Amino acid sequence: MAVNVLVVDDSSTMRHMVMRALELSGAPLGQVLEAANGREALDALAANWIDLVLTDINMPVMDGVEMLRAMRDSGLLATMPVVVISTEANDQRIHELRDMGVGAYLRKPFRPELLRATLEELLGYHHEG
Repeated sequence: MAVNVLVVDDSSTMRHMVMRALELSGAPLGQVLEAANGREALDALAANWIDLVLTDINMPVMDGVEMLRAMRDSGLLATMPVVVISTEANDQRIHELRDMGVGAYLRKPFRPELLRATLEELLGYHHEG
């Protein structure tokens, strides 16, 4: 089962780092799409079959929290795993995101092994090696 992933971050460098970590994770990847902000992400979600979203919080145009609220309001957040990858370490914000339905929270910088373990837990696969 290939997993279609949407990587959302305003930094193209960080998007590429996340995509590289995804490749190293051993996750059964299908299509990997990119978005530079929440608005682009919502457009990508409307136009493509996405199984997993990896998103930053602090972005221009539409930030990650606004995007997650829109996903929650449309019902997407209830059916689609979301991992927030952010430098923000505020416990209250993390709790708020979890209450909204976010599946996991990783602090930047993160190790690819941590992303792999998170994806295994959320998607229910196991990577050998």
